[in-house]
Amino acid sequence: MMIPGMIEAEGGGPEGRVRRSRLAEYAEMAAAGGQLDEDGSAAPPPQAPSAPVAGPLAMVDAPREVPDEVARRRREFAVLLGEFRRTPVLVPVDEDEDPLVGEWGGVRWIYAFSDEPALARFAFARGEGGREWVYRRVLGARLLDAGVPAAGVPCGVALDVGSGDGQGVLFPPVVGIVPDAAAVDGHAEDGGEESR
Repeated sequence: MMIPGMIEAEGGGPEGRVRRSRLAEYAEMAAAGGQLDEDGSAAPPPQAPSAPVAGPLAMVDAPREVPDEVARRRREFAVLLGEFRRTPVLVPVDEDEDPLVGEWGGVRWIYAFSDEPALARFAFARGEGGREWVYRRVLGARLLDAGVPAAGVPCGVALDVGSGDGQGVLFPPVVGIVPDAAAVDGHAEDGGEESR
């Protein structure tokens, strides 16, 4: 299923507790295979996050889980992140060659798609299936390591939003996913204060 006119562009605190980052829910959603709504927006974070990620956010204010389950989910997310980093994805661009982005929860999300059918589902969900969609093929690692920091604001990657099959994933701007300088929790180890 391909969108008519879709083309690929040339080029390719207190009591010893650590304050919880506003974006911890994003990290936990990503670790749990974060879900996205059909309209391309991220589903609201769960009230009781179920899977912390590795790094400074791990186990902070998260419900107690069996250690084996936590370890299993971390491994699954690490595999998913590794696959994303090694895989070329489709990034739709506008007339100025800037990537298509959305804003949700104070974070800018770069839209990326695993293949043309996923991009087509997104386009149709937006009611824009009849227009031409120009995209670039970009390695996932380059998107996380160069595209996210270039945004200059808290930014992550939303993979396969609007797919309707529950396969969408968020890669939030946290340590271990994006470069430390672009991570919103990049200074959490400096006295327990979250970065701003």
